[in-house]
Amino acid sequence: MTTDEKLARLRAHRNNVHRYRRLLSTRLSDLEREFLMKRLSEEQIAIDALSTTTFPFSLNLDGPITGAASRVA
Repeated sequence: MTTDEKLARLRAHRNNVHRYRRLLSTRLSDLEREFLMKRLSEEQIAIDALSTTTFPFSLNLDGPITGAASRVA
């Protein structure tokens, strides 16, 4: 799968998450809400898995900032 295809899939999953969140803010039965929560969880898992293969690096943002960037006010 090419990077463009992976990015397209990520966009599709992201759009689904937005749609499900929007629907969750409406009046729903318990069954409908449960279904949407399950789908939302599945979409997030798919995003996480696809993100790991698309962007196989991570940034450690917990440590202190050093260098020229830390001197910018």
